[in-house]
Amino acid sequence: MPSHTTRSPAARGSFTSPVIDYEPAPAPVTGPCPPPSPAALHRRTPRPLRPAPAAAPVAPQPAALFADAALRRVLEVIDRRRPAAQLRALLAPPLLATVVTHARLRHAAPARLRRVRLRAAGSGSTAAEVFATYTRGERVRAIAGRVELVGPDRWQLVALQIG
Repeated sequence: MPSHTTRSPAARGSFTSPVIDYEPAPAPVTGPCPPPSPAALHRRTPRPLRPAPAAAPVAPQPAALFADAALRRVLEVIDRRRPAAQLRALLAPPLLATVVTHARLRHAAPARLRRVRLRAAGSGSTAAEVFATYTRGERVRAIAGRVELVGPDRWQLVALQIG
């Protein structure tokens, strides 16, 4: 019976093949580019005007005020500066559990809401998409959601994504 000895890969043969160089040969460099002339730096080049983007539907003002207040309160609950029970009227029930889960983590710095933008969702004024940024220490983070009109004058946050 032949004995099985371990042979090195070099002894068994190479499993690789040489790589073929497909790159073109480098072009010779003649020198640095000359600096632009002062006239070229101050030349007024006419640019064609771009068409204005299609106007997005505008969210109603009450939705904007509600969204700003609701997001501030959500961040305060996450930072444990406000009890979660105060969000019951503002958030849909599944979202309250999400916010409470985020509140279990300890954060080194409090969150500060910086910018809130709204866009109407659909042709009616009964819902709006919310996009916001907030800072926590030196980091800038995002938060997004959807607010809907659930009563004659009552808005509610029905979707929330915290980044």
